[in-house]
Amino acid sequence: MKPHNLFIPFLLLLLLLLAATAHAANIGVCYGRVADNLPPPPSAVNLLQSNSISKIRLFNPDPSALSAFSGKADIRLMIGIPNEILPQIANGTGDSAADWLTSNIFSHVTPTQVSHLAVGNEILFKDPFYTPHLLPALHNFHGALKKLGLSDKISISTPHAASVLATSYPPSAGAFVPYILPVLHPLLRFLAHARAPLMINIYPYFTYAADPVNVPLAYALFDPSAAVVRDNANGKPYTNMFDATVDAFVAALEREGFGELEVVVTETGWPTAGGAGADAEKARRYNGEIVKRVLGGVGTPRRPSTPVEVYLFGLFDENGKGGEEFERHFGIFHSNGEKAYDISFA
Repeated sequence: MKPHNLFIPFLLLLLLLLAATAHAANIGVCYGRVADNLPPPPSAVNLLQSNSISKIRLFNPDPSALSAFSGKADIRLMIGIPNEILPQIANGTGDSAADWLTSNIFSHVTPTQVSHLAVGNEILFKDPFYTPHLLPALHNFHGALKKLGLSDKISISTPHAASVLATSYPPSAGAFVPYILPVLHPLLRFLAHARAPLMINIYPYFTYAADPVNVPLAYALFDPSAAVVRDNANGKPYTNMFDATVDAFVAALEREGFGELEVVVTETGWPTAGGAGADAEKARRYNGEIVKRVLGGVGTPRRPSTPVEVYLFGLFDENGKGGEEFERHFGIFHSNGEKAYDISFA
């Protein structure tokens, strides 16, 4: 075989490895800390590294948690800005927002470790008091990133609950709730200008638990036995609720003229206890399938060639959370570091 012919298989192998690495970087885990029995942050970071988890969502810039990630170049961070911080940032300037970022985030981790800023969480429906402050805060944080020379390295957006959709079925009919459009349109224009993604939190489990009689468990769980549901408007086949929900958001974006926006799933998961259909085996099946699809570069029927960046909820059970009992049982790991079920991130 001629030398240049030997190079071709090597090049193909290199391209495949690079593609696999890129897809692996699209899977992350949410590190919530509303509990009194969690391991210290340095132990949590060691757990992440030993399980090849390279992306983490933190819900706030807690100094003790952030400091544990200092110098860990193999882990990229999505850092949340709590809702209650928004009025302060909104009423300031880009310069004051830059000072806030430097003091509260970049004094603990380097900017190269941060991939996203998630400004607020589920504000439009679950915490509407902060709605008037959301867009001004986003503008000031974006101005701050520009001032710091980071606007092309760190994306900025805000996660939404799935309830911002008025229609999600069939997926092609996806549409936002009409009365939030006066707020949502300027927000989507900001995201388009900043080249930032729409962030969404979606939980097929919630839909199933609310109506276990009429919502097929197989469809919520990625089960191969799930019946194929075809979208009559475009003929696209759906075998699971995750794809259908993501594509409903894509259709809603297209309907409003923002079809170019990327969609990032900032939370999804399945609980191991506390409600109908909540157990470790089902959590393994759901989360394992999410990981498998992301590592395989699988898109959705509406965007088949575009893998979705996904953050699984969550790293540990959180016994301090309110709400339904199942809210406290989403942990992939026990507090002693053992897996709640068999799942691999590599």
